Amino acid sequence: MAFLDVENLTKSYGTPAGALAVLTDLSLTVGAGEMVAIVGASGVGKSTLLHVVGGLDVFDAGTVKVGDAAIERLSDAERVRFRNRHVGFVFQFHHLLPEFTAQENVEMPLRIAGTPARERDARARDLLGRVGLSARADHRPGMLSGGEQQRVAVARALAAQPSLLLADEPTGNLDEHTAEQLHALLREMHAEHGLTSIIATHNASLAAACDRVLRLEGGRLRPVS
Repeated sequence: MAFLDVENLTKSYGTPAGALAVLTDLSLTVGAGEMVAIVGASGVGKSTLLHVVGGLDVFDAGTVKVGDAAIERLSDAERVRFRNRHVGFVFQFHHLLPEFTAQENVEMPLRIAGTPARERDARARDLLGRVGLSARADHRPGMLSGGEQQRVAVARALAAQPSLLLADEPTGNLDEHTAEQLHALLREMHAEHGLTSIIATHNASLAAACDRVLRLEGGRLRPVS
């Protein structure tokens, strides 16, 4: 059963020289529970595709349906609610808030959602335990290694119990050993939380561990055999 259905998606950006087409008549179907890797050269639009699917960016034409939500029909406020309730993001650079502890960073999506303090505390502590960082809960990002910061980012992405996980080069800023550890964590969390996941990556090992690999080229996707 399709969880994500993208049809004839077109997205361009304005430049001094005119419109620059990034995604052109792109279509993508992802089944519920599937883990899909998107590969391709830098600048081809992998991040743009994830931002559109996750409701972070608008698009020019086509349709994007995530579960029961038709993204192109949502108002700005509805798109914010959709992101907060249904989508977890992990970026190459963790984007943790430096003035808050790991615990507080993981709690942030729940705080935004108005989750009661006791519930968000328990949820954040459980997730930090799942990613192996219980002992680091009271540490600020500057006191954590790069791999630890990314694990906090994964925990934060899962805090609101999303159905869709979008990861944009999640291991691109890590050494090989730490990247492999994060690969294993992403696969584990994907299975444990019943997620549908799309991962944009240059890492061949991470891509190969996914159910399918698609290459973004010329604004469209094609299977990688």
